[in-house]
Amino acid sequence: VAKDLALDLPAFHDRGVRLVSEGRTQYFSLQGKTGHLVTAERIDREQLCRLVEQCVLRCEVIVEGEM
Repeated sequence: VAKDLALDLPAFHDRGVRLVSEGRTQYFSLQGKTGHLVTAERIDREQLCRLVEQCVLRCEVIVEGEM
């Protein structure tokens, strides 16, 4: 995420970059040392999308300040 936003790691931390997901469970997180997007919890497709052919988990990356 840091690379995609063209932010070096100090700027990444200073900008208050964070993830917001729908629902209560946060399936993704940002690694502070690398700026990588990682899974924060096990994702069980059968539990989340039982009868749906296409399973999509949405999250938003919030960056404070102007880009």
